[in-house]
Amino acid sequence: MAGDVVSAPATDLLALDRAAQALLFRAARTANAFTDEPVDEEQVRAIHDLVRNGPTAMNAQPLRVLLLRSAPARARLLPHLSSGNRDKTAGAPLTAVLAADVDWHDRLPELFPHRPGARDWFAGDPAGREAQARLNAALQIGYLLVGVRAAGLAAGPMAGFDTAGVEREFFPDGRHRVLLLMNIGRPAPDAWRERLPRLDYAEVVSVL
Repeated sequence: MAGDVVSAPATDLLALDRAAQALLFRAARTANAFTDEPVDEEQVRAIHDLVRNGPTAMNAQPLRVLLLRSAPARARLLPHLSSGNRDKTAGAPLTAVLAADVDWHDRLPELFPHRPGARDWFAGDPAGREAQARLNAALQIGYLLVGVRAAGLAAGPMAGFDTAGVEREFFPDGRHRVLLLMNIGRPAPDAWRERLPRLDYAEVVSVL
């Protein structure tokens, strides 16, 4: 009818074209099975080069990524996983152990140089420093997951593991807090479960 406002499809209101939207979000899924095609070092470097530019508070960069490629390294991890995560991890070509460095503030003179005293704000506050490490590393993990998809790969993030056990096994220095594990590779034909529901806009967004 004349005067009616016709809303553009959501896909047309974004700067990303439809193929990129599908690759990163709309068609992307969490993978539970992978082919044996390897993920090479150049691919991982390209992902890091892309996602390292994601914003964090005070340009903090606490995320540390330990890549488990070899069978012996994977064997050290598997006993610390919940039973539902062991087979998918054993079959993935690459597993990333994602941790937050609680001494991230030592790099602030380099990463946040316009505030020369920023490191000292956190030097005597280990609890506050760890909270910031976890927050900013979690942001970086989100960027990493999208970066994996941008490389045409699939990610299988996992939280079902013995955190203390993984930290003892791989980070005995005591300065790293393991937040998540992520399997990375090409998805196998049976990699996906049905997509689960998502909340609608009105359930998430409020306006004052």
